[in-house]
Amino acid sequence: MLTKFETKSNRVKGLSFHTKRPWILASLHSGVIQLWDYRMGTLIDRFDEHDGPVRGVHFHMSQPLFVSGGDDYKIKVWNYKLHRCLFTLLGHLDYIRTVQFHHEHPWIVSASDDQTIRIWNWQSRTCISVLTGHNHYVMCASFHPKEDLVVSASLDQTVRVWDIGSLKKKTASPADDILRLSHMNTDLFGGADAVVKYVLEGHDRGVNWATFHPTLPLIVSGADDRQVKLWRMNDTKAWEVDTLRGHVNNVSCVMFHAKQDIIVSNSEDKSIRVWDVTKRTGLQTFRREHDRFWILAVHPEMNILAAGHDSGMIVFKLERERPAFAVSGDSLFYAKDRFIRNFDFPTQREAQVIPIRRPGSTSLNQSPRTLSYSPTENAVLICSDVDGGSYELYVIPKDSFGRGDGSLEARKGVGSSAIFVARNRFAVLDKGNNQVLVKNLKNEVVKKSGLPVPTDAIFYAGTGSLLCRSEDRVVIFDLQQWLVLGDLQTPFVKYVVWSNDMESVALLSKHSIIITNKKLVHKCTLHETIRVKSGAWDENGVFIYTTLNHIKYCLPNGDSGIIRTLEIPIYITKVSGHTIFCLDRDGKNKSVVIDATEYIFKLSLLRKRYDHVMNMIRNSQLCGEAMIAYLQQKGFPEVALHFVKDEKTRFNLALESGNIQIAVASAKEIDDKDHWYRLGVEALRQGNAAIVEYAYQRTKNFERLSFLYLINGNLEKLSKMLKIAEVKNDVMGQFHNALYLGDIQERVKILENAGHLPLAYITASVHGLQDVAERLAAELGDDVPPLPVDKNPSLLIPPTPVMCGGDWPLLRVMKGIFDGGFDGGRGAVDEEEEGAEGDWGEDLDVVDGLRIGDVSAILEDGEVAEENEEGGWDLEDLELPAEVETPKVSGNGRSSIFVAPTPGMPVSQIWIQRSSLAAEHVAAGNFDTAMCLLSRQLGIRNFAPLKSMFLDLYTGSHSYLHALTSAPVVPLAVERGWSESAAPNVRCPPALVFNFSQLDDKLKAGYKATTAGKFTEALRLFLSILHTVPLIVVESGKEVDEVKELIIIAKEYVLGLQMELKRREMKDNPVRQQELAAYFTHCNLQLPHLRLALLNAMTICYKAKNLATAGNFARRLLETNPTNENQAKTARQVLQAAERKMTDASQLNYDFRNPFVTCEATYVPIYRGQKDVSCPYCTARFVPSQDGQLCAVCDIAVVGADASGLLCSPSQIRNQIR
Repeated sequence: MLTKFETKSNRVKGLSFHTKRPWILASLHSGVIQLWDYRMGTLIDRFDEHDGPVRGVHFHMSQPLFVSGGDDYKIKVWNYKLHRCLFTLLGHLDYIRTVQFHHEHPWIVSASDDQTIRIWNWQSRTCISVLTGHNHYVMCASFHPKEDLVVSASLDQTVRVWDIGSLKKKTASPADDILRLSHMNTDLFGGADAVVKYVLEGHDRGVNWATFHPTLPLIVSGADDRQVKLWRMNDTKAWEVDTLRGHVNNVSCVMFHAKQDIIVSNSEDKSIRVWDVTKRTGLQTFRREHDRFWILAVHPEMNILAAGHDSGMIVFKLERERPAFAVSGDSLFYAKDRFIRNFDFPTQREAQVIPIRRPGSTSLNQSPRTLSYSPTENAVLICSDVDGGSYELYVIPKDSFGRGDGSLEARKGVGSSAIFVARNRFAVLDKGNNQVLVKNLKNEVVKKSGLPVPTDAIFYAGTGSLLCRSEDRVVIFDLQQWLVLGDLQTPFVKYVVWSNDMESVALLSKHSIIITNKKLVHKCTLHETIRVKSGAWDENGVFIYTTLNHIKYCLPNGDSGIIRTLEIPIYITKVSGHTIFCLDRDGKNKSVVIDATEYIFKLSLLRKRYDHVMNMIRNSQLCGEAMIAYLQQKGFPEVALHFVKDEKTRFNLALESGNIQIAVASAKEIDDKDHWYRLGVEALRQGNAAIVEYAYQRTKNFERLSFLYLINGNLEKLSKMLKIAEVKNDVMGQFHNALYLGDIQERVKILENAGHLPLAYITASVHGLQDVAERLAAELGDDVPPLPVDKNPSLLIPPTPVMCGGDWPLLRVMKGIFDGGFDGGRGAVDEEEEGAEGDWGEDLDVVDGLRIGDVSAILEDGEVAEENEEGGWDLEDLELPAEVETPKVSGNGRSSIFVAPTPGMPVSQIWIQRSSLAAEHVAAGNFDTAMCLLSRQLGIRNFAPLKSMFLDLYTGSHSYLHALTSAPVVPLAVERGWSESAAPNVRCPPALVFNFSQLDDKLKAGYKATTAGKFTEALRLFLSILHTVPLIVVESGKEVDEVKELIIIAKEYVLGLQMELKRREMKDNPVRQQELAAYFTHCNLQLPHLRLALLNAMTICYKAKNLATAGNFARRLLETNPTNENQAKTARQVLQAAERKMTDASQLNYDFRNPFVTCEATYVPIYRGQKDVSCPYCTARFVPSQDGQLCAVCDIAVVGADASGLLCSPSQIRNQIR
């Protein structure tokens, strides 16, 4: 049994397959009807209007209808497209067991526990016949697939066959009322339109099911006597043919297979049994552990069945339908109907080659599973599941081609998998011993070879090599050298397809395709929601594959798409140009013509064959949202531009591709404020000041326009903007423009007119306009604002522009291949527009409802209060410079192919590629990879303390060059060790702002602060050392050792200083104070600092009356030979006092005799032999409970994390490579 789909639900009592779609209806004991797509494995719909269990359900053959019958005595007809019940048929008086549509007439037959069978007309919605005769529950009733017969089964132990031929006459409209009256009478009293033809008696118990054979005059029935009976009938009689015994409980359902001579039955004994009709023997049994089976359904056209049980249903096949085949050059060899056949691709002729032996076993799945062909020896190797896995070898005589009548003796052997690996050698898998046996054509073992992985199947992988499949991986194994050539983790692989040049291989599993090269180096993976069935490579290196309902393609980069939809599954054998050769499930050769334009276009883009791309754009009908989205996604918006007519889409694509001319043309067509704004942003990014100016004018964005003139130094147009602001009575705009121009008198005038006399006075005074200031002071009187005393005022005047900036200078490059070159394309502005050769400025709307040329008219009409002494402002001069006219497309632009220069690789990227040092990745600005390296090398997880250093490193390794006023800043990489004699193309590593000598200075400063008792300052310095060390780079191995030693020193001091600061906070806990002081003396400190720590601990313990402990500290202090005589004298006195009275007033968690290290989070001793965990960076030690916590010393690494170790020198990397 090959399970294709399974559901979990309430008990399934009724099933029905859709004839065309991959759907199945399941009616449940809970009253719900489910509609499933068994191919996709999804629930499509559910219908729940019945009260109580629904025992029968059936699809109509052609209409979007199904019928159901339940324990509520109702028959309901549903429309699954409308998702509702159309009507209900009432008439039965008890549970309804089965319902079925007639294949031709608008009839429904129903069987019920009221001991009747009813036939209904679902169009007129009436009962047209009642079949009475059974004297117990009628368990099922069904129409004959061709004749006018009904078969029924009842618990009265009989099967009845009814003749309903006279019902056809009744379907015609009666000629007169008298005939209609006679029909009414027959309806009331059970007329003669359906009569019993045969009564089949033979079962000892109630019969649960009976059904007709689809083509033969046979009936099969199953009953509570645990038997399946086969009956034959003719025109006059029916008789029992045989009884099939094997079930051990009630047989609930039994069916003929639609395509094979077999019977399938299921039972309450939790089994499904398969029987041979001709031999009347059992072929196979499938069992469930807990679930009783209740119903079977057979698909009318496909080799698929379904069974309902206590907890759901299963959809299954009895055996594989995929034909075994092998392709060799222009020939296809395949197995069909117990023959090896040959199909020639060029001539499309097929011929029988040789017969193959008929399997003698009485079970299913005995047909050939795989086929391998050796062209030089003309030999065929067939594998099947006969005898648990066996092979047959046929050497085909040359003269037998096309005849197929000769009988050859096959050389046989046991093996679950066998393939040719050389001209006259084949390999057989011995799964039990996990080895392959290499045999010659005489079936003699030549060589044995163990396999590198547990293998359940082998595939061809080139001469002398095998592809070995295990459950979760595949391996390529060289049989001659006993070497593994490739290894890859994969889902369970079902089929392997090699490309024609053997450079690529596709590994097909149930729901995925993995593409690799010949050494199993992964290229891409595709995932499918429905089953992958077959595949083949075309001559372009594209993999064409089929699922259950599609032909699809997969490009080398993993892009995929649908070529066409399939009605039935096919198995691709070869792809040749636009033709796919395939086999269907019946073993028939077919050829399918496909449109390869889409994937050839994408492949040409992928391989940068732009001449092909241009040709396809000109000559094919490639279009659609999907193609445009694909081109955008792959970075070819300029190509997508040639497919688009919608102006908004063209505008977006033009902006994305930087084609400002097309964007301008589209913006004119759209004429929307938002689009003009976006055009201005893109033009500003490109430095195209003229189009920025045009866009701002179209949107009347005067503030941005004024600022644009300011940064370009265009004082002439800036002064005109001042006049426009004056016309529009925009005071703020006037002031801004006067400010940009540096026109002090105008600013004073604007402030005065606006009523801001104090500001006008201050402005005039500061800028030296004394006469104006005096006039304003007179007007202000006593309200004159005081000016600041003893301060030098700075004048708010912009610098005078050295030059008037225009468009940014452009690099002179050749046009790209897609910029023009399309006959009749819409790649540029229309020629009529270009031919005008006029400035854009003459047509620009700047003031609402007025053209620029009309502004002077406003001035002349007196709308401006004050006339200009120079005779007015000629606003007609506001126009774009002549040099920014829209360029005309040259006449020969279509025939030329231009290629843009290839951009170089940024220096920062070179740094990243060459280095595994975190500091150099930070300097390159790639913080993510730097953090990954630090995490992997040192276990660092908390990067917050390192943020400022990251930023310092990055900014310190780059300099910035200011070029022109309107040009962007140019970043320059600063390299370490650069010299003028260095080659121009050789890049040095980045210059780093942190170095080892700086850390040495910090260490000395930390020592000094510790000696002076500035513990907080000292702690900050030592922590700074720990945070900086991961970001320095040294050159020699000796310096690496010094860096590691520096980490240990800093760690010891941080621990000691943290404990001392903690001790000073705990004034109310003298015991804990003594413990922390004692632990401080066990840190690895410099000798002067150790003496100070011992003196401190001795003093604290002596004051707390812990004389024995104080004496120990005094003894240790004297052993250091202190140079300070006061320290030595005090220690001797404490030691004498302790020797007189060796007692401690309080118990301390401190044993100086037992060596220990201090836990750097809890500050408790960890004695020798106790378990601990450490920080992977600073090596600080902790109690096991701190595992996974942030290190309390360095504050950046995680305690117990896996780390490879500090990497701070290129010499370490070179040593690793060696």
